[in-house]
Amino acid sequence: MQHYGVAPRRRTVTVDVGGVKIGSAHPVVVQSMTNTDTADVQATVAQIKQLADAGSEIVRITVNNDEAAQAVPAIVRKLRADGYTTPIVGDFHYNGHLLLTRYPECAEALDKYRINPGNVGTKRQDENFRTIIEQAIKYGKPVRIGVNWGSLDQQLLTEMMDENARSADPQPARTVMILAMIESALRSARFAEECGLGHDRIVISAKVSAVQDLVEVYQRLAKECDYPLHLGLTEAGMGMKGIVASTAGLAILLQQGIGDTIRVSLTPSPGGDRTEEVQVAQQILQSLGLRSFMPQVTSCPGCGRTTSTYFQELADRVQQYLREQMPVWRTAYPGVEDLHVAVMGCVVNGPGESKHADIGISLPGTFEEPVAPVFVDGALYTTLRGDHIFEEFKQILDEYVARRYGGAGSARPTPSDDRQPARAE
Repeated sequence: MQHYGVAPRRRTVTVDVGGVKIGSAHPVVVQSMTNTDTADVQATVAQIKQLADAGSEIVRITVNNDEAAQAVPAIVRKLRADGYTTPIVGDFHYNGHLLLTRYPECAEALDKYRINPGNVGTKRQDENFRTIIEQAIKYGKPVRIGVNWGSLDQQLLTEMMDENARSADPQPARTVMILAMIESALRSARFAEECGLGHDRIVISAKVSAVQDLVEVYQRLAKECDYPLHLGLTEAGMGMKGIVASTAGLAILLQQGIGDTIRVSLTPSPGGDRTEEVQVAQQILQSLGLRSFMPQVTSCPGCGRTTSTYFQELADRVQQYLREQMPVWRTAYPGVEDLHVAVMGCVVNGPGESKHADIGISLPGTFEEPVAPVFVDGALYTTLRGDHIFEEFKQILDEYVARRYGGAGSARPTPSDDRQPARAE
């Protein structure tokens, strides 16, 4: 599906990851990664559930030692027993060839393997890589060949740097690094296919930590293959920096039709919420009009006309209420994720924004009449007053959702006797 203003998706093959399809024929997939000690089964299962409940459609876990590999089957069994079907990806570095062969139950339990070509050894790089691919073939698993500029194959990079130095028209070192990342990914993919892995069992990523580098490497890579591409800044950073940088880079590429699955790699604050990266990824896709995950709330930033904080508090309460309701609404009311709600703070843009939304409320600004008109499907529905505006607006919202998305007929609610529609002045 092509969306207004967004370029058609770059055509790719489809890769099936535990029932989740990645490729241009399917919606862009949101994924994330745990930061627990994988050997701690209880903690890892709990975080996977949190990420899945937040909307992560694939979750990756670190498999870095014997204890982690031994824990993987128990983690997957527990998840499946509790009704979670989220595909689980094993992230391997340095010793993946050993762990996958030493612990066949781990190899079988995982839904995909992530391989970093720069971290499969130096002396026996091809042999170790082949071993991982052979396990993928044996157990019918797809792989992600994930190149990272921080762990790029140094032998390949050195060769390309030397060749560039001998060139009559040498390229900047940054360009050579980008070309080396692309070559590493594609060379590894070709080798995987030579080992017998199907063309439709490979996803590729080439992660960097700077926005412009990210854009260039994926623009170049997109022209060179039809493998699905996993997008994301590596080491995006904390808080505002990580969110803005990830959004800037991913939005450019997604707008150009590049990218089939995304992860926002945020550094959480100590004790912070790991699910924030899932929410950011979803919001990027929803803001671009590529997917819908939950109702959107439009609210104004405030100005001298809105010296009261009430509209901010109401916007926050409405957004929190929507988030809390979504686990139930998503099942009971298909399509509710497309709902658009407006909570505005004064008369300047309030009525107009509220009319453009499915349901909206315009609160009184400073020195304005203390009334709050509510609009439903573009028409003035009622006017609220007093100390219970949130509760009354929530009731109108619930009625609207039930009628529009519950198949109960007209989307427009019927006002109760004590809440008659306000007459337009």
